[in-house]
Amino acid sequence: MGKDKLRKFRENETFACFVQPDFDSVFAGDHPLKGHWGRDFFRNDRPIVLELGCGKGEYTVGLAERDPDRNYIGIDIKGARMWRGAKTATERGLANVGFLRTRIEFIGSLFAEGEVSEIWITFPDPQLKTRRARKRLTSPLFLARYARLLATEGRIHLKTDSKHLHAYTRAVIDRYGLPLEADEADIYGSGFADETLSVKTAYESRFLEMGLPITYLRFGLGGRREFPDFDWEGDAVERTAKDNEANRERAF
Repeated sequence: MGKDKLRKFRENETFACFVQPDFDSVFAGDHPLKGHWGRDFFRNDRPIVLELGCGKGEYTVGLAERDPDRNYIGIDIKGARMWRGAKTATERGLANVGFLRTRIEFIGSLFAEGEVSEIWITFPDPQLKTRRARKRLTSPLFLARYARLLATEGRIHLKTDSKHLHAYTRAVIDRYGLPLEADEADIYGSGFADETLSVKTAYESRFLEMGLPITYLRFGLGGRREFPDFDWEGDAVERTAKDNEANRERAF
C-alpha cells in the first residue's frame, strides 16, 4: 500500500465528520449510531440524506453547501477517495456533512426505519453484464434494503451517464409501479438541470467533455417493502451497452 494512501487513512481518523465502523458492528448487529444520527452525530433533528457510492465526496459536499437545512452523509468503501470529501468538509466547517466508510450492503445495520429522507445515487458502476444485474444499486435487492430505512415519502435520485442503467432502473420502476417524479434523458440538453443537479463530480465533468448526455430519475418506493427479483433483458438497450462501456473506460 502506498505511503500517500496510508497517510489519508490516518488523517481520516482525525476528522470529526468521518465514521468508520468495524466489521463486527455492522455485520453481526446494529451500529450504535443506528436511529441516533441526528441526536448523536449531527446534534439536530434535520432530515438526513445519503449519497451512495460517494467516491471523493464532491456531490455530498456540494449538496450540503447548497442546503444547510439538511444533513448529508456520503457512503463508500474507498477510504482514500473519501478522504478528499472529508478534508474539504472539515476545512470549510460544514457541520451538516458526514462520511461513512462501509459497504452499502450493510446500511440496514447503520440506519433505522424511516431515518433517511432521501437517497442520491450518482454515477455508480452500471454493472453492464446481465449476470451482475443484482449488483446494480437500483436493483430489487438494493431497493428492498432502502425500503427499510427510507421515510414513507422519501425519494431516490439516480444521476448517471449510463443509458443502460437508466433504462434498467426505469424498467424496475415500471415493474413495481413505483411513483416516478422525473425521467430525463439529457438534463443539460433539455435545460432540466437546476442548481442541485448541476453539481458536478469529476467523473461527470469527464463524461460531459466526451459529449455523453447525463440522465436523471427521481422516484419513490410507494410504501412497498418487498421487491421480488425478476429477469430483465432490455434487448434494445443491451445492444448499446458495450459502446457505452467503452465510452466510460475512456473517461478514466
